[in-house]
Amino acid sequence: MKFQSLKKNFQFRKVYRSGKSYSNQLLVLYIFKNREGINNIGISVSKKVGKSVTRSRVKRLIKESYRKNMIYVKQGYNLVFIARVSSNGKGYKEIDSSLVNLLRKSGLLINEENNN
Repeated sequence: MKFQSLKKNFQFRKVYRSGKSYSNQLLVLYIFKNREGINNIGISVSKKVGKSVTRSRVKRLIKESYRKNMIYVKQGYNLVFIARVSSNGKGYKEIDSSLVNLLRKSGLLINEENNN
């Protein structure tokens, strides 16, 4: 299982414009099918969430949660996770359950009976 990062602004904009969105209390997920056969992940954390240390921590938690769950995720999508202000101060468990909830909502989660 591999994934790449979305880094450029135009990549994020394409997912926002053409993709479908799902949200919950802590995160928003935009998905858009790609032709590459692997998932491209983008993580966006606004300055409203907190200072740079806080934003970096939230990014790391989202990335780690995705890394642990990526074997249960369908391949071939561009995914953008956006952290909401309420994600500030949350621990790994809350971020992880929020991320899994969004993947389940979007229908990208497969083989979830073995998950967790």
